[in-house]
Amino acid sequence: MTSNIIKKIETLAKEIKREVVIMELCGTHTEAVAKNGIKKILPKNIRLLSGPGCPVCVTDQKDVDAVLTLALSGVPIACYGDVLKVPGNLVLKADPEKQKLSLNKARELGADVSAVYSTIDALKLQKEKPDLVFFGLGFETTTPMTADAIKKGLTVYSSHKLFLPAMQVLVDSPTLKIDGFLDPGHVSAMIGVEPYRKFKLAQVITGFTGEDVLFGIYMLLRQIAEGRKVVENEYTRCVKPKGNPVARKLVNDVFEAGDAFWRGLGTIPNSGLDIREKYAKYDAKVKYRDVLNSLDEKYEILNTSNGCICGAIMRGLKQPKDCQLFNKKCTSENPIGACMVSAEGACGIEVKYL
Repeated sequence: MTSNIIKKIETLAKEIKREVVIMELCGTHTEAVAKNGIKKILPKNIRLLSGPGCPVCVTDQKDVDAVLTLALSGVPIACYGDVLKVPGNLVLKADPEKQKLSLNKARELGADVSAVYSTIDALKLQKEKPDLVFFGLGFETTTPMTADAIKKGLTVYSSHKLFLPAMQVLVDSPTLKIDGFLDPGHVSAMIGVEPYRKFKLAQVITGFTGEDVLFGIYMLLRQIAEGRKVVENEYTRCVKPKGNPVARKLVNDVFEAGDAFWRGLGTIPNSGLDIREKYAKYDAKVKYRDVLNSLDEKYEILNTSNGCICGAIMRGLKQPKDCQLFNKKCTSENPIGACMVSAEGACGIEVKYL
């Protein structure tokens, strides 16, 4: 079956003749592409780019610094493991090298930071640590779990984001010419197919096996060869036309949309999810407002560039190997940028499957 799909892709690529740029919009798709060597077997005129599909990678440095401030002030923190190594802009004043801190490094300094696999784990941990704050981040896929946990009494610092506004920024970009999107399967399981129809671009919602991704590419090339610009669903076994309305209702009850900053894309209107006022007592930004507004004199914010091009990589303007730090100064063991940290980050994936 795989060989047949590859032959069909090769035939369509010859028919189209020109270069075709496809962007995958999910970090798990980026991993599937690398793991299965898909770029190596595609025709030369078919180019794949990685987009802003890694939620840890697009998280605002200010949010990382805010959670670091809580941790270093004695507030217990729970978070997903992927975010532990993300450097913020906080540094120890006494550090001559001015090494930027992460939650991992904060833990080495004595902060109470726990990695959890789910909000269920965080709720269990809260029984031992009543002041616990969960660092909530992710797109539509993980937000329902956080919403449910808030309703059960978990205090959350929300950095959750909505994905479609970021897609709009990519579509509107004058510097990025995209012929088609591989739409994120997990996000689509929540929002369904309909919301994508506003983008007048070839799109295919696809799954995460090598065969899924190849068939998604084939479906996109067929659209492009035929001059069509629609959204098609390859991932029908998981993505339904209307998505998951129960999960969306839960999210809408707990969160409301607000402006949010995305690493690499800037501030995007109505792309962030803020906890509604009726759940304010579980909102760490409200509950710990005084702590967040007062930084211990031992620390300072250092807003200096470190040479990382993670933002450009997530806009599809650069590739990991274009970065002078890639796998040299910036490694999986000592990451400088968020794209090297997360399992869904383009740089970390590139290193893993070199």
